[in-house]
Amino acid sequence: MPTPRVLVTPAAEATIDVLRDEHGPLMFHQSGGCCDGSSPMCFAKSEFRVGTNDVWLGQIHGCDFFMSAAQFEYWKHTQLTVDVVKGRGASFSLEIPLGVRFLIRSRLFTEEEEQNMAPVYDGEEYLEHVVE
Repeated sequence: MPTPRVLVTPAAEATIDVLRDEHGPLMFHQSGGCCDGSSPMCFAKSEFRVGTNDVWLGQIHGCDFFMSAAQFEYWKHTQLTVDVVKGRGASFSLEIPLGVRFLIRSRLFTEEEEQNMAPVYDGEEYLEHVVE
């Protein structure tokens, strides 16, 4: 089994369940912009369009996770874990009204893990290879 690039904590899964019940299918995007742009943002899947400047890293709890290609260059050697903490972020992410915010915890991949990485796709490749 390939090494996953992105994981999710049980607490974040519980928040995703609440959001999915209210908003339907969800997706995550991390742009790498300033301030909260460097945090993972949760959107209704139909409300965010990905393109060739976005990289699909995998799925967390049934939600696609994308990152801007420029940001991925900085993070490609790390395994990301989406977590949730109390507090209000200053973004448009769906969890904000719940009084929590998603954040990324990370660690470097081991050499062994890097030999067996899960594939990544840009936005167009994602539509060709991942979407059924």
